Amino acid sequence: MSRRTKTLIAAIVIVFFWLPFYALFIMGLARHVLPGAPWYVALLFYALAGTLWIVPIGLSLPWMHREPGLNPQNRR
Repeated sequence: MSRRTKTLIAAIVIVFFWLPFYALFIMGLARHVLPGAPWYVALLFYALAGTLWIVPIGLSLPWMHREPGLNPQNRR
């Protein structure tokens, strides 16, 4: 699969599946965790939630930018 095709697939998955799912999950979690919590707990929660969404995207970058035909097991 070419690099452009993998980038397109990753962009579609991220924009249409990962980000909406993550946003809805965090909203639901915040609704159960944050009512009545002090301001610093809410600040910490939203700081972590605002940072952690990028982890799966960062993990997909090596796959997206790997050249076609390279097998990681065959590299020495």
